[in-house]
Amino acid sequence: MTFLGIDLGTSEVKALLTDDESHTIATGSARLEVENIHPHWSEQSPQAWWHATLDAIAQVRASNPAGFSALRGIGLSGQMHGATLLDRAGQVLRPAILWNDTRAFAECVELEALVPESRSITGNLAMPGFTAPKLLWLSKYEPAVFRAAHKILLPKDYVAWRLTGEFVSEMSDASGTLWLDVAKRDWSDRMLSATGLSREHMPRLVEGSEAAAQLNDTLRREWGIASPVLLCGGAGDNAASAIGMGVAEAGSAFLSLGTSGVLFAGTDRFAPNPAQAVHAFCHCLPDRWHQMSVILSAASSLAWLSNVLKKDVVELAGLAEKADARSAPLFLPYLSGERTPHNDANAKGVFWGLTGAHGEADLAYSVMEGVAFAMADGYTALQSAGTALDTASFIGGGSRSRFWAKLCATATGVAMRRHHGGDVGAALGAARLARLAVTKESIDEVCTSPATIEVCEPDPGHRVVTGDRLARYRRIYAALKDEYAR
Repeated sequence: MTFLGIDLGTSEVKALLTDDESHTIATGSARLEVENIHPHWSEQSPQAWWHATLDAIAQVRASNPAGFSALRGIGLSGQMHGATLLDRAGQVLRPAILWNDTRAFAECVELEALVPESRSITGNLAMPGFTAPKLLWLSKYEPAVFRAAHKILLPKDYVAWRLTGEFVSEMSDASGTLWLDVAKRDWSDRMLSATGLSREHMPRLVEGSEAAAQLNDTLRREWGIASPVLLCGGAGDNAASAIGMGVAEAGSAFLSLGTSGVLFAGTDRFAPNPAQAVHAFCHCLPDRWHQMSVILSAASSLAWLSNVLKKDVVELAGLAEKADARSAPLFLPYLSGERTPHNDANAKGVFWGLTGAHGEADLAYSVMEGVAFAMADGYTALQSAGTALDTASFIGGGSRSRFWAKLCATATGVAMRRHHGGDVGAALGAARLARLAVTKESIDEVCTSPATIEVCEPDPGHRVVTGDRLARYRRIYAALKDEYAR
């Protein structure tokens, strides 16, 4: 039997077919575009998600027809927080409002005023990227759309509905809506009511590693699969990446540099720290939780510089290694605002200390270092919530750079483990969740860590320079905070 993991990201959909020991036997992918029609807005077409999913699956089928015909389980991973609205006929009412859309910052203040106990219920600070504030915004500025909404789905759950005809979600992704009672692992009637909604608007909830629905017969026959195919609950992208990297137990962790940057730490209890914008979410496994610090522009910061300078990202990363860390400018990577620890939708990117002597290598170093410093800020916030880490798996597109791993290790004080396949963790994690749902194997058997290429330890030779530059980095944000608000 085989298992299909589908990861609905912001920039592409990835599909990965594994055998019954979670070895990859076929892959596919399809690109996605983001629409930014106004400042602070970020939207995508749910129909584009579906077409990209079908394209990625078609590549998998063409690559390994025999393996695909043995498919028994599908797991979905997806970008979190996106508000996808369907009417009673199942028609999409408007483009989905994405995780990095910050238009609803005023509604966050309103929501916390409506529900003073919201942070204790959800374990999280209200942030504009979360789903509930988006619905408050829609109720004000697009009231006809809001009134017509019959179901509000997260991105991967829209794809699940297209695959199965069932409205279903799971705990890790639902944790990012501000509608979930994270300790109880159930929808909160209080939070739903505050946004003019009820349980009728929500999909039913299952655990990520449990059966959720069956692939509809039309697709199954079209794809040449004789036996029933189970869809599991799946996971939000970071929880799925954790499963792909074997981060299932308390004390295990990963640092991901994708479009956004995430430091993810597994916990065996609900351990919130909303005051510093730490995310306290359910894990996609029963009776397990996790903490996350999140920055909104990680590898995307280097991609931005690549576009400006018209140089390849890999070339820029190589140039960065040649820069003098002592004299390079400092970079605040707040190109889309920021979450942990500032929760500042108005924050902007900054180069500080530029001179005419600085060149491309200096700018590349500054961007990579600035992302590492933002992750160090996030780790400090996790430490305030009681988390202490010795090592973390280093994953995402940025994991291709050993130099970036060293920067992150030195800035955080946490050793970074680089792995084979560190950039496909979410799709692999989704496939593993499907395997758990179908085979009922133990979590320890399935959720193993991939082979480690190397461990990048913090560099003691750069500790003083890094510490001084990190302190200045933090002072620059503090000095500019009020200016951002203007």
